[in-house]
Amino acid sequence: MYFCDEAKIKVKAGNGGNGSASFMRAKYIPKGGPDGGNGGNGGSVVFQADANLNTLVNYMSRKHFKAESGHNGRGRDRYGHNGADLILKVPVGTLVYDSADGKLLADLAENGQEAVVVRGGMGGKGNAGFKSSVRQAPDFAELGEPGGEKELKLELKLIAEVAFIGYPSVGKSTLISRISNARPKIADYPFTTLVPNLGVVKVDTADFMVADIPGLIEGAHEGKGLGIAFLKHIERTKILVHLMDITHNEEELRDEYKKLNQELKSYSPALAKKPQILVFNKCDATINEIAELVKREFKKEKPLFISAVSGLGLKEFLYRLKDEVIALRKKEQKPVPEKKERKVFHPDENLPDIHNYSIEKEGDGFRVKGRRIEQIAIMTDMSKKGAITRVHDVLDKIGAYKEMRKLGGKLGDPIHLGVRQFGFRDME
Repeated sequence: MYFCDEAKIKVKAGNGGNGSASFMRAKYIPKGGPDGGNGGNGGSVVFQADANLNTLVNYMSRKHFKAESGHNGRGRDRYGHNGADLILKVPVGTLVYDSADGKLLADLAENGQEAVVVRGGMGGKGNAGFKSSVRQAPDFAELGEPGGEKELKLELKLIAEVAFIGYPSVGKSTLISRISNARPKIADYPFTTLVPNLGVVKVDTADFMVADIPGLIEGAHEGKGLGIAFLKHIERTKILVHLMDITHNEEELRDEYKKLNQELKSYSPALAKKPQILVFNKCDATINEIAELVKREFKKEKPLFISAVSGLGLKEFLYRLKDEVIALRKKEQKPVPEKKERKVFHPDENLPDIHNYSIEKEGDGFRVKGRRIEQIAIMTDMSKKGAITRVHDVLDKIGAYKEMRKLGGKLGDPIHLGVRQFGFRDME
């Protein structure tokens, strides 16, 4: 399958259904009251992390996604059905950004984790819900609230505890194929690995995920070679296995070691501080005297010596890897809650406080800002006099009219609420 770790898409939540402005019609009830039901809520756009996926390729050919809208309310107090949420499955390790401002909306780092990033519109209230002692027969209902929409950037950072790094052609792909279930492309030329390869390693009763990162070269953090496209994939790993080709001479090896670590530091200082295991590969292609020279040169790093082809030293390497992984797991272990629940992010989940608003002069009128008051305005049926009167009643009850009078408000001045405009009334 084609590997893709970045994508840009547009998503739209479902609109809320309209409320119904209905009146009871019955043969023996000549003055039936309002019985319009509420509209259903629109479906939200939900991202879900799925461990069975490892690429964002599904979001390359299709760019627009829309959740189901809520159904309209009907007479006899019948409510409209809620629109179904749109579940978009992505690989574990996917980051969801708002393209408009670059804000991180969700970090889906656990299998099954969900994030509601665009909320469905609220269903409009039917006229039965507006009946009161002073409003006996409301002839209006609310419109459904439009669903939110966003342009999103998806970025995948693979989740693996161990990452194999090194220059091209040092044998990373061969090694991962020998110790895990990964089956990468292997050939005798640089940049054989064009995408990260993931594999599961099992040592006794322990298992952990490893990643083979395409070869890094000097200048990778600036975009040279394939490095910058894949350096991000090792940001989440716990341990780096730095693989080197022992058939190079000691001076070349020391130079390569320094340069690659400098690339890590230039990309991210935190990356350079990760635990690192130095491993020299292709030991079956050199003599023992050379191996001893290299061992002395890198004495401080406590290197391991292996041959991914012949299997030399692989058992020692795997047990060292297992011990390092388990030690880090214990260090980072968190208390397990009695009941494990999915992490779910619900932006704007609760109905905002209607008293949370602000007023500012705009032209010859005023602009009233506030999540709830603007929501009421956009859901107002402007063709119904009673619906418009309700907005003015709300503005009066929350004290907005009182504040506008202090600012010089007078009859007829325009009042802007989101995309709606109303005329200033004398509510005293």
